[in-house]
Amino acid sequence: MTLRDKRTWILYAGLLVLFWGVWGAFSSQPTERYGYPNEMIYVIWAFTMLLPAAFALRRQRFDRRPVAAFYGLAAGLTGAGGQLLLFQALSNGPAYLIFPVVSLSPVITVLMAVALLRERIGKLAVIGVVAALIAIVLISIPAGARGSASTGSWLVLAILICVAWGAQAFFMRKAALAGVNDATTFGWMTISGLLLVPVAVLMMGGLPDAPWQAPALTAGTQVLNAVGALFLVMALSRGKASVVAPVTNALAPVLTIVLSLVIYRTLPTIWGTIGIVLALGGSTLMVYADEKREEQPETRDPSTPMAGS
Repeated sequence: MTLRDKRTWILYAGLLVLFWGVWGAFSSQPTERYGYPNEMIYVIWAFTMLLPAAFALRRQRFDRRPVAAFYGLAAGLTGAGGQLLLFQALSNGPAYLIFPVVSLSPVITVLMAVALLRERIGKLAVIGVVAALIAIVLISIPAGARGSASTGSWLVLAILICVAWGAQAFFMRKAALAGVNDATTFGWMTISGLLLVPVAVLMMGGLPDAPWQAPALTAGTQVLNAVGALFLVMALSRGKASVVAPVTNALAPVLTIVLSLVIYRTLPTIWGTIGIVLALGGSTLMVYADEKREEQPETRDPSTPMAGS
């Protein structure tokens, strides 16, 4: 892979932030307007995954190797399984405590990438990662979240979701390092999501009665989610998991907040404002550090051995 190819992770991460940021701003509308169940939203999301999967598979050949199936299913089942666990957690616990726990999933990705993939990140990137992780938590604190809530099964579920989604990003990166193309990984993720559709229907106790606008609006918003997931696969196949995961998880909520401010005239909390600043600053540091890292081999004397080689 050339230097130019490696840098395209920034483009795909940017597209991911755009799609997930817009999706985040409108994702709650089916439930708020029509009382549409979250489990049904999952079902429709699983089927919208077919659209970007079909597009991707027209451009790349499906990899039939067992290693492709293993990492693809691992990424798909951890992602889709975490989504189903989230619905259960939200039925038992407060969202304002669950989402800050879940939002720490990039920590899992970074730790796995550094420990298992031997990814090395410089001091500037480390500062950027820490800033982005703090930003994710601050942005997740909603306005008016007061009082206390007793811990219970929801806390265990939130931790499991955090681990699952952190591992998902790691498996995507692992698939890329094994030579699996983006379309194949996303194809297996789509299959994984569809495999869990019957579980979601059972959790609902059957299909709900709702006006046609509810599934139509859900499909429109979840397409953005599905296409964003494809961009995540593409970004992770070209960039470091320890950098891509914190960048995307920090910046997508920033765009959602900005759009909410414009559309719904909703002001961010003081914590959200601090989080936005940290997210932008941390992401800039990580991108800058990654660019500097990629430029170094071109200026280093070939006769000088590289550290860690």
